[in-house]
Amino acid sequence: MTERTLSPTILIADDDPDDRLMIRDAFADRCRDCRLCFVEDGEEALRFLENALHKQTADCPLPDLILLDLNMPLKDGRETLRELKADPRFRRIPTVILTTSHSDDDIDDCYDHHANSYIIKPNRYSELLEVVTSLQSYWMDTVNLPPQNPHHE
Repeated sequence: MTERTLSPTILIADDDPDDRLMIRDAFADRCRDCRLCFVEDGEEALRFLENALHKQTADCPLPDLILLDLNMPLKDGRETLRELKADPRFRRIPTVILTTSHSDDDIDDCYDHHANSYIIKPNRYSELLEVVTSLQSYWMDTVNLPPQNPHHE
């Protein structure tokens, strides 16, 4: 990871408790330094980001990466993605869609609204481990991202 925190923070928005547990386990196995913050819907994700922006503490940092499920209650991932990418304070945070949807319409819509990647949740834990490894390798080690500037407007 270049010029970033040694313990990247990843915000994971997913309402399924089984998926959250599998994701937590996969990151514990493949990205032990990653700090995971879980929320269960889009409203909670946006509140988390607002709190992180205003508190700016080690306990509540802005995430280095967002993993966003599409099918959640209250505010789904589609609407959350639109709001994230429309907000200059959050649009630079890489946002990866991690969902069960195979829909071409969902894929098109997410990229049209500036998702950074679209990954279909694997069915097997071994495949999820591969996804986590590739996410960690690409987003934390390979890519150069602009510095986070919460006051960028």
